[in-house]
Amino acid sequence: MLITLGSPPSDAETESWYGVVAAAHARDLPASVPERSRVETEGKLRVPPVGGRSLHLAAVAPDGAYEGVASLVLFTERNNRHTAFLDTLIVRPDARRHGIGAALWAAIRAELVADGRTSVSTVLELGGAGEAFVDSLGFTNVLPLGRYLQRVRQVLEGIPLPAHPALPDGLRFTDWQGVVPDRLAGAFTRAHEPLSDLQRGQLDERTPYWDTDRIRAAARLVEERGGTLFTSAVLDMNDGDAVVAYTEVALAAPSDVRAVQYDTLVVPSHRGRGLARAVKRHHLERLHELRPGIREISTTVADDNRPMLAVNEALGYRRERPAGVFRTKL
Repeated sequence: MLITLGSPPSDAETESWYGVVAAAHARDLPASVPERSRVETEGKLRVPPVGGRSLHLAAVAPDGAYEGVASLVLFTERNNRHTAFLDTLIVRPDARRHGIGAALWAAIRAELVADGRTSVSTVLELGGAGEAFVDSLGFTNVLPLGRYLQRVRQVLEGIPLPAHPALPDGLRFTDWQGVVPDRLAGAFTRAHEPLSDLQRGQLDERTPYWDTDRIRAAARLVEERGGTLFTSAVLDMNDGDAVVAYTEVALAAPSDVRAVQYDTLVVPSHRGRGLARAVKRHHLERLHELRPGIREISTTVADDNRPMLAVNEALGYRRERPAGVFRTKL
């Protein structure tokens, strides 16, 4: 039997969902990858993403236990109403090969078609059960990715990195947690403008327009889901403290030891000056001061993003496992 979780889901629904996620994690991912916390799971179930609405489905056994779960994000912004993102489709390991995944996909696909969506994408590890399953459904890998990991203490102890890179004259660092301070909101918004021009290759999802309201909403979303967003930026003192580079790292739950790297960006007029490496190294030091319990930072980078791969390699990131964005047309 398939059910749609309540909005918001009950504690019992959340606990049953988390049981499926935890069991699949133990089976499907390396032991070195920390398990997703219950805080993160509950946050994603309770709080919809910016620019989208969520649908959460569960396959329920006769005894009431969840055998599989699926989450779909239906984008609500005008330029993405043709597509969607399959955030989760997981079957508990001891319930696999009984048609549960197929039933969940059939329900998801029916929702997509009824809502007028013409495509859907998802992110998967390569070489696992998930890739084989979506391949049978007609998904193809349209953006090869790598999962990368940075060991915080190793980097800060200088193994094998050189000294902290200095900023060019006229530039300075600044930092904040959560929503951008009002005094920097306009400058931070202008620094996001290059994101709106990014080409996304074969992906059907279009890059949203990053205005101040969306930037603030994205930061609040992390907090509302139980996490914290940490940002460091480089300001140009000769240009009214314009934000010329920034980087963001999120901690999904207070007890997590692995944080996640979000965006790193240098505005076009300041590229080629080493600012990406400088702001990321500075940010790592500040993050360690604020949250010394964080041992690792993970990031996902497209295989063809050579500039960011080079920056991350210089900062001690090492490839952990391959992944990809998979897409199918409906």
